[in-house]
Amino acid sequence: MSEPRPPFPTIGSPNSESPYLDGSDLAALLAKGYLGSVWLTGQHPSRDLRRGRYTPESMTHPGKMLPTIPRYAIRTYTNPGDVVLDPMAGIGTTVIEAMHLGRHGVGVEYEAEWAAKAADNIRHTVKLGVPGRGEIFHGDSTALPSLLPASLHGQVSLVITSPPYGSSTHGHVRTPGPRRGRVRKLHHKYGRAENLAYRSHGELADGFTAILAGCRILLRPGGHVVVTARPYRRHGELIDIPGMVAAAGVNAGLELVEECIALICGVRDGVIIPRASFFQQKNIRDAIATGDPQWLVQHEDVVVLRAPLGDSNPDTRALAPPPTSAPGSSEPVGGAA
Repeated sequence: MSEPRPPFPTIGSPNSESPYLDGSDLAALLAKGYLGSVWLTGQHPSRDLRRGRYTPESMTHPGKMLPTIPRYAIRTYTNPGDVVLDPMAGIGTTVIEAMHLGRHGVGVEYEAEWAAKAADNIRHTVKLGVPGRGEIFHGDSTALPSLLPASLHGQVSLVITSPPYGSSTHGHVRTPGPRRGRVRKLHHKYGRAENLAYRSHGELADGFTAILAGCRILLRPGGHVVVTARPYRRHGELIDIPGMVAAAGVNAGLELVEECIALICGVRDGVIIPRASFFQQKNIRDAIATGDPQWLVQHEDVVVLRAPLGDSNPDTRALAPPPTSAPGSSEPVGGAA
């Protein structure tokens, strides 16, 4: 069971003078952790949320999850002491937020550079005196059951992750100024060419299905999977990543529970405060200029899945990918007891 959450006040509630909630009331309730299909997770820029909480060197990762998203999911779907897993951990955002909330965070990262930076973040978090613990493993998550200790099989309460997608949505921009060169994009590469980030859409779908199949083996019965994603455009074509995620989950034997949205924009007095990359904004302007009315997406789709309640011993032989596909070490890169 997760931490108890009070329901939204209903129409005519004695707690409200008006039978309807206005925008400011709704925002306040969501910020306090009331359950809703819209997660108010973009009130503060990512750099402010990470300052002092993560190492400066780890900020170079191209696709960091907004820390408030795993924070909200962990509070909603787990209790203190539960195991929270991110099979595509990057610099360990899910692990770090789990540690701050008194959970056991476990991450797996394919790229050695990001696994090392995640380990640095874990050590930094331990020094802050947080109540939880964390560890990061370096390896290929398509072989997740053979990569992680058997003691974790059937013990994970929550999986939080996000597939790599859309180079235009990631990276930093440097503008050197007049007569000093062109606008440069940097910190937008995940790593090696064989990374799922650089595979075709079909290969990404197959790889992500294998990852979720491994997660099913690690989840306890009724454990949840929260995946954030958003559609993006490739050569003008809209790629439905959230739809791919939902299909991958069902094909992996998980149950689709609900689909929510997590805001990456701020909301102030009923006005949206956009938070978008330079290239996202440029691409939208270019499309509008050519008569293609595109919109600037300011939310992540959140796909919530669940392991079947009677799934106490899933057939690991059918679900687990072959262990030979896992490069790197299955030993933890860094951790904290």
